[in-house]
Amino acid sequence: MTDVSVIGCGNMGGALLKGLSQAGNYTLTACDLDPEAREATAPYSSKTTDDPEVAAKSEIVVVAVKPNLVEPVVSDLELSADQTLVSIAAGVSTDDIADHTEATVVRVMPNLAAATNNMAGAVTAETVTDDVRQLLDDVGEYVEIDEELMDIATAVNGSGPAFVFYLLGAMADAGVERGLSEEQARTLAAQTFKGAAETVLRSEESIDDLIDAVCSPKGTTIEGMEVLWDSSADDAVAEAVLAAERRSAELATERTDE
Repeated sequence: MTDVSVIGCGNMGGALLKGLSQAGNYTLTACDLDPEAREATAPYSSKTTDDPEVAAKSEIVVVAVKPNLVEPVVSDLELSADQTLVSIAAGVSTDDIADHTEATVVRVMPNLAAATNNMAGAVTAETVTDDVRQLLDDVGEYVEIDEELMDIATAVNGSGPAFVFYLLGAMADAGVERGLSEEQARTLAAQTFKGAAETVLRSEESIDDLIDAVCSPKGTTIEGMEVLWDSSADDAVAEAVLAAERRSAELATERTDE
């Protein structure tokens, strides 16, 4: 069993705790000053605490606080060189954190699907350890990237679930408008996104080839795709991703200016 502490048990920290608890390979400590956050994560944790010094005793310490709080929190943790500190804060580089700790610093951008072991994650290839690789593998899929690409990864997989929820909601709303119940439309749309994503992960075909495989000449799908191809939907999605990327980079600048 690997000892893992999560400092900051909000949405992302809580999702990570829940996913790791289902893996069954970890002793988990949830650390947060908010008693409601501790109560919410208690079912997924071996213990809860409001004391960072208790959390700092774990082999892997995950810091899941807001970006402007990362350095103050890390500075107060007495970690040794044989420990690993995982940061999941947007816009905070490993170098910034390494100046405040002796631990090995690994930067990760997970997403909320860690709670169901379906996370898409990105991790800094330069510093990732085997223990962190195992941790990420236990809660989903991940890629190792150069840290300079972390802003765009943050936009794609960190912010991406919200964009997918938006598109899923639009499909479900169309179904409701034409007579499906909300529950029926939600189930059909959600399972369709899930199945399509799994198909992409398991297939070596390109996205365009997969689209072609669904489209029959003069069929229903090609009729709908013609509407999408004639629209600016792809541009809108790209603009959303790039806006999130810019904001991730801005967070680093704002911290530097403080």
